[in-house]
This record gives sequence, structure tokens and C-alpha cells, in this order.
Amino acid sequence: MLSQEVKIINESGLHLRPAGVLTQTCIRYKSEIILHYGERKIVGKSVLNVMAAGVKRGSTVVVECNGPDEEEALKAVVEAISNGLGEGPEGSEPLFT
Repeated sequence: MLSQEVKIINESGLHLRPAGVLTQTCIRYKSEIILHYGERKIVGKSVLNVMAAGVKRGSTVVVECNGPDEEEALKAVVEAISNGLGEGPEGSEPLFT
């Protein structure tokens, strides 16, 4: 099992579009991918689960991967989140919390 913290940079948090991109990234891997947000455990391969969590901009989530391709999965998911899940350019505006 591997895990890493990552900050959500999307202006509107994990709404439908970025949740879909996150889910599509997760389902490419055999590993179980769970995001920890506060006390919540979010199944990364379920767009409804991701959206229902209500993750806001500036929040920190812990991505946890467990399985045969966990290293690749963790790298891909953290990179996708760090790049804004398809919304805006890399390293867009700074976060204010």
C-alpha cells in the first residue's frame, strides 16, 4: 500500500467534470484507489462517490493505492489532481486557504 497527500486546485472542487477525469484515471489501474478526505473514504473508481464527497478547492486529500500496479496508479492519480484534472493549465493561480 502506498499513499500521498495532494491539494485540490480546481476552482469549484471535485464537481462533475474533474470527478469524471479522476475516475477515468483510476479505472485504468487494477489497484484499489481510495481518497481520504477528513473522515471520509472515497472510492476513486466511482464518479458518484467522488462527487458526493464534496471536496472543495484548497482541500488536501490522501490518495491511497493498494494492488499490483500501485506505484503507477499513485503517480498517475497524484499527477492528474496536481494538474487540475483537465481544468486549466498546470500550476495555475496560487491557492488561498
